[in-house]
Amino acid sequence: MAETTKVDVLDVAGKKAGSVELPGDLFDAQTNVPLLHQVVVAQLAAARQGTQSTKRHGEVSGTGKKPFKQKGTGRARQGSMRAPQMRGGYISHGPKPRDYDQRTPKKMKAAAVRGAVSDRARNGRLHIINEFAIGSTPSTKAAASILLSLTQRRNVLVVLDRTDDNSYKSLRNLQNVHVLPVDQLNAYDILLSDDLVFTKAALDAYIAGPAKGTSAKAVATSAEAAKEA
Repeated sequence: MAETTKVDVLDVAGKKAGSVELPGDLFDAQTNVPLLHQVVVAQLAAARQGTQSTKRHGEVSGTGKKPFKQKGTGRARQGSMRAPQMRGGYISHGPKPRDYDQRTPKKMKAAAVRGAVSDRARNGRLHIINEFAIGSTPSTKAAASILLSLTQRRNVLVVLDRTDDNSYKSLRNLQNVHVLPVDQLNAYDILLSDDLVFTKAALDAYIAGPAKGTSAKAVATSAEAAKEA
């Protein structure tokens, strides 16, 4: 079983303000690359609208009369103005509205998130801040200064508690900074970022949330209970 890892909790100046133990089943899980690929592809596919549409053979209106006589014009013979090579004709094998969704079980998504978070933690790209302490008024300048004290890397994903409105409003306009509430954390956004920043409240919510319920330990416990029943 994976062991817990102790990580420093930083203050707004980037200095150590304490430490926290990260559960090994959430932050030291094996990174399954094929699983990550499958989950990310499914997420991107689900974002497609699938509303593109072209007219097929039976949907194009127009006459069926030959556009010109068969012989004597020097042109290639044509049978209809509705043919695909003619202007205004139907589209051969064109797209029609469809659903791109792929079935991805919740346990697969949770395992992909654990693998992505664990990869960031193992490579020193997971940061925990006590709080942004911006105050009662949102301040993008203050948020940028705080992030600069945490990491110098280009793309940063900040995970906040859903009730932290001031921090969200302060961070949302920063370039190359993506902000997510902890209950919307996903593998694609983690992999897209260079560094992952949790607030202490968001970290506590992630550890105690649904992700823990799908951990290997929780699955084993539920399986044993089912056998006893």
